[in-house]
Amino acid sequence: MVSERQLEAIKGAKVLMVGAGGIGCELLKTLALSGFQDIHIIDMDTIEVSNLNRQFLFRQSHVGQSKAKVARDAVLKFRPQMSITAHHANVKDPKFNVEFFKQFNVVLNGLDNLDARRHVNRLCLAADVPLVESGTTGFLGQVTVHVKGKTECYECQPKPAPKTYPVCTITSTPSKFVHCIVWAKDLLFAKLFGDRNQENDLNVRSSDAASSSDHAEDVFVRRKDEDIDPYGRRIYDHVFGYNIEVASSNEETWKNRNRPKPIYSADVMPENLTEQNGNVAKNCVVDTSSVSAMASLGLKNPQDTWTLLESSRIFLEALKLFFAKREKEIGNLSFDKDDQLAVEFVTAAANIRAASFGISLHSLFEAKGIAGNIVHAVATTNAIIAGLIVIEAIKVLLKDTDKYRMTYCLEHITKKMLLMPVEPYEPNKSCYVCSETPLSLEINTSRSKLRDFVEKIVKAKLGINFPLIMHGSNLLYEVGDDLDEVEVANYAANLEKVLSQLPSPVTNGTMLTVEDLQQELTCNINIKHREEFDEEKEPDGMLLSGWTQAPPAKDDKQSMNDKQSIGNGGDSSNALQTEPADAVKDGEMEEISEPSGKKRKLSEGSKASILDATDGTRNHKEVEKLDDDDDDDVVMFDDLDSMTNKKKRLQ
Repeated sequence: MVSERQLEAIKGAKVLMVGAGGIGCELLKTLALSGFQDIHIIDMDTIEVSNLNRQFLFRQSHVGQSKAKVARDAVLKFRPQMSITAHHANVKDPKFNVEFFKQFNVVLNGLDNLDARRHVNRLCLAADVPLVESGTTGFLGQVTVHVKGKTECYECQPKPAPKTYPVCTITSTPSKFVHCIVWAKDLLFAKLFGDRNQENDLNVRSSDAASSSDHAEDVFVRRKDEDIDPYGRRIYDHVFGYNIEVASSNEETWKNRNRPKPIYSADVMPENLTEQNGNVAKNCVVDTSSVSAMASLGLKNPQDTWTLLESSRIFLEALKLFFAKREKEIGNLSFDKDDQLAVEFVTAAANIRAASFGISLHSLFEAKGIAGNIVHAVATTNAIIAGLIVIEAIKVLLKDTDKYRMTYCLEHITKKMLLMPVEPYEPNKSCYVCSETPLSLEINTSRSKLRDFVEKIVKAKLGINFPLIMHGSNLLYEVGDDLDEVEVANYAANLEKVLSQLPSPVTNGTMLTVEDLQQELTCNINIKHREEFDEEKEPDGMLLSGWTQAPPAKDDKQSMNDKQSIGNGGDSSNALQTEPADAVKDGEMEEISEPSGKKRKLSEGSKASILDATDGTRNHKEVEKLDDDDDDDVVMFDDLDSMTNKKKRLQ
């Protein structure tokens, strides 16, 4: 039963919901049925057919429409007295600034990617608004509470980088099907249908080209008036035949490995079999989402594993369809897991390469999951997590700090529990977001350009969207609509200069200040010059450090084994023993943190009420997009006036 105090807090609350996908649909429904009256929803996505199996507020007729708006309309049908404001927009849009966030009592996240989560976390910190985070992946889920100054923020623990593979493994010595998928998606698909001017590690020299000529023909370029069938076979023979022959000729490489077998199109299917593939009309108006090589060839079940012959036919048919029906897109395409033809092409190419290297072939369904980093959604998990979000949101509204819990939804009963509550951790003093701890960057200041620093560190690692970079009182780089032409030209010129040659040189020992005006985040970075980097282990040519996992509290002497667990009874020590997944769910970004670490107390005042902790070394593990819904870095200005003026620019 809801108490009068709880009911009053619920009815008077103004709630911001970010994300209206799998978790978001369940959350909006639960908020409405719990009595919440004023809700804003932000989601930039539109409804897709694949969403309908779990995002129950949507119907077939809604495909292509705004998720936020359709979710609002669906809930208003059974709760017409509510005030629900839908924003079909990106939460990173400038209009959703700190002032916008300040109007809410609590923010509830149902997001799908690390970048957006970090952005919302920083805005909540700047606005001093509590944040309830969530994530699911298959049967696993979690809900965490983040309150400024009381609990750790979302970024207090470093998030693991997306899984990467050495280029040499992908191009020369694949041993797993995922290696073949990465090759087909990031190299072959990108080379054929993406920007051909981008660097690519595929061998483009054909067997009949001049052996060492710098002007040898790029085999991937379609010759003038060349029919698609011979072009397709030429590509097939080059990447699965000639390139494999070249790779297998290195005796040293295959001394302790199984040597791959070249596959040529004529070995798999005769010339006339290509002609039996589907006939397609060129340049007709067509819905690209309906273009399918499987349909053309009469293959229906995506869970069937194709044979080498079927994979070869799909490969050539998909190539033909791209040139016949989507030729205008060629040169600008990037792989999309929701692009049926792209998934078919990548699956077929990966299977042919797998056959060459003696790796098991996979179905389209399996390959799509690997290529799109997908763990297929479970609607029930979303519903459970949505309920837990609302429970924590009510605690936040009542300011029941001692009752906040991080709750983990487990796949199997562990210690007599399927839901494992853990008390929140205190803020990490080494967190660059909610603390004032400077970071350290090892970089070759004589070789790396400012552009490298901006793209690889400021944006990619720190998640800063509107960077302002200063060396002391000297402004090295800034973005903004209010900059004049001279400033824009100066900053553009700085981007192309190596760090040591900037107007205010950046060398060993330099302290750079990086600020994001929208997020109201400031970060100091200490530069350390380093000459050489390992290209395989440190491909960026720089190493960011200083953002470390918080050490256990020194006065926390009582281990989990000495304490009583919250919930169903029993000990929750090491309860969640899951392997880190390299995937995200087919709908929301799914991130699972593993609660297996030393407890850090919130405060002396809350000590008596805390019953649950975990033992050992705390290690957050996260599933990353590792970015796609429905798909994963402080010192203040001394000059207050200059800071205020810069903030006004953004507004």
